[in-house]
Amino acid sequence: MAIDKPLQIAVVGFGAAAQAIIPALQANSSFLLVAVVEPHPEVQKAARLLGVPVFHELSKLKTISQLDGVYLATPTPLHSQQAIACLENGWHVLVEKPMACNVAEGIAMVQASRQCHRHLTVGHSHSFDAPIQAMKQIIDRGEIGTVSMVNNWCFTDWVYRPRRPEELDSKLGGGVLFRQGAHQIDILRALCHSPVKIVKAKLFNTDPKRNTVGAHAIYLDFENGAAATAIYNGYGGISSMDFTQHVSEWGFRQTADARKWYTANQAPQSAAQELAAKQKRALDAIPAEAPYQPHFGLTVVSGSQGDIRQTPHGLMVCNASGQTEIHLPSHQSPRDLVLAELEQTWRGKGSHWHSGDWGLENLRICQAAIESAESGREVLLAN
Repeated sequence: MAIDKPLQIAVVGFGAAAQAIIPALQANSSFLLVAVVEPHPEVQKAARLLGVPVFHELSKLKTISQLDGVYLATPTPLHSQQAIACLENGWHVLVEKPMACNVAEGIAMVQASRQCHRHLTVGHSHSFDAPIQAMKQIIDRGEIGTVSMVNNWCFTDWVYRPRRPEELDSKLGGGVLFRQGAHQIDILRALCHSPVKIVKAKLFNTDPKRNTVGAHAIYLDFENGAAATAIYNGYGGISSMDFTQHVSEWGFRQTADARKWYTANQAPQSAAQELAAKQKRALDAIPAEAPYQPHFGLTVVSGSQGDIRQTPHGLMVCNASGQTEIHLPSHQSPRDLVLAELEQTWRGKGSHWHSGDWGLENLRICQAAIESAESGREVLLAN
């Protein structure tokens, strides 16, 4: 039996997202990291420790022969132009969420993918997390009947963490709606397994010293009759970890006194100081393995015959048979699951769940939430 050659991949942008996925890439024999693109000299120093060519601009990747694809972990305003350029060069693309600043840019990316016959994948998103995928399997097997409600609640310090300016600007794909709500919408759509029919939302910008959408309450009505809510508050008050037995987004236990928590009391920094702090924070890459399951807030599913909620080790299923805790393996990180789907997609061997079309629909819902918040009305989506 022939053994597939490793897929050659380049990483564009060497921030926190890239540095989180690179250990998974290096440990995966199906991929070979062949280059990094990073424009900032200080960050390039860290990238060079990987022992692969480090370029300062995307066009230099043309010097890499037999490049299969790229991972775009760059600022959102660059996604559309860079993704289209890569697709036109014949490379598959994995692009960070949000896939683009607006729906028009997202449509252009999807069209380029089709025209170039190359795959466009949107992630990392938290529907790759093992508990969310296990919930979906339980739902698909009918173990809790028909899904009626799915709710996700997140409370973090997102607003006050070090940020680049565009990360706070909704017109550039910033604020918690695009950068965090995209995760929530992704999860809710995966578990409700139906097109979204109606979006109703309230967005909140409550700190004039940090001018951004920092919280939201979103209601989704699905065509199959299910309903879902996405609640997010990034203003550094209570933490979702208080609801998850202190287990964090990436599967590590962090008690309140041990957390590095950003609050409004910290003085705003200059743009240069904030960028330096963000780059320094990115160097503390997320370890590939964690002792507990990842928790992007708390997700609870209610069905006609039972409920599911997350636990530190997996899931609690409650139905007519009683309460059953399901322990899930923790040796695979969400990045490992991203790469598993990516390999099957790039080799043409499996279904493409997190496609450009899937990411584009998440983006449409985010924009519908803005429209709803501005108008005070629900928005009906055309499908």
